[in-house]
Amino acid sequence: MRAMGGDQVAEAVADCVATLGTAVDRDWEGVTAGRLEWSCRETAVHVADDLIGYAANLAGDAQDDYVPFEISLEEGTDNSGLLHVVRATGALLAAAVRTAPRGARAFHPYPFRSADRVGFAAMGVAEVLLHTHDMAQGLEIPYHPAEELAEFVLTFLFPHVQPGPTPWETLLWATGRGELPGRAPVTEWRWRNNLVLAADRLDLVGIRPAEARDLRLGGDGGFEWIEGGPYEGTRDAAGFLLKGYETGVHRPEFGVFALVRREDGRAIGGLGFHSAPDEEGRVEIGYDLVEAARGNGYATEALRALADWALARDDVNSLFATTDPANTASQAVLVRAGFTRVSEDGEGPAFELRAGR
Repeated sequence: MRAMGGDQVAEAVADCVATLGTAVDRDWEGVTAGRLEWSCRETAVHVADDLIGYAANLAGDAQDDYVPFEISLEEGTDNSGLLHVVRATGALLAAAVRTAPRGARAFHPYPFRSADRVGFAAMGVAEVLLHTHDMAQGLEIPYHPAEELAEFVLTFLFPHVQPGPTPWETLLWATGRGELPGRAPVTEWRWRNNLVLAADRLDLVGIRPAEARDLRLGGDGGFEWIEGGPYEGTRDAAGFLLKGYETGVHRPEFGVFALVRREDGRAIGGLGFHSAPDEEGRVEIGYDLVEAARGNGYATEALRALADWALARDDVNSLFATTDPANTASQAVLVRAGFTRVSEDGEGPAFELRAGR
């Protein structure tokens, strides 16, 4: 999977500047931007603020809050000058994304208090696309971004939203700016960066729909794998995640995680849920490791971290797993992680771990 983010930011900003550049002689202060309460000028300043803010958090490794600054335009800056600011701040975010290490994460509140470099890029693209739409509405000029950009935003920030007829229509609906047949209007929304859980030596990194699609098609999903990876079980799990996304039943926090070794940033396996919890709070899990990573306790460590996170939730009461009868190594992992053998049938032994163990 090619590096994602910087090019998309640059493309979105260039299209924004070209679109709004056709109306620089208009009064942006006196025109409301679409359904927003801001004027078009205030909205353009907001876009530039977000672009530079995302760049600063990512490049500055902010972990607890936004970097405490904001931009201020010189008195007398006209609309052309404001677009120059948007273009410059977009270039800074694109550069920050392109130069950030693969595993870099920095503060953003929604929903898990961090985002990676692709997440920051997708948020920047979202701000540009959606607010250019708002300003274009207010100024009554045409605007339709590339569908690939809208899909980029959806597959990295809206994994809980089922794809609609087109990515752009879906993104407008998901952010309360449009309608889709058969779906209720959206009045409140938040995008969702991916969940990352920390274990002793590993990070469990949530896989997003775009990454799952790449894995299912034989790619690396944007991860750097050790030799022999990813294992086939991870590719199969990515396929199930993708199917859930496409059918509208995917809950991102109950998806699939890549197991990334902290010492070198390389992925060694996959771990995740078969679905969201059922009505009784029961959820099934599965996992695999690349052969070269086995025998080091990684699977047990990752499973314990996932179990601790899941069983601390109100909607999970028990975790369930099955193994092949001959896979004694996998059975030993489950036992070491605290699971108890509860049944055995023709498909192999089943194990369970209940809350309050």
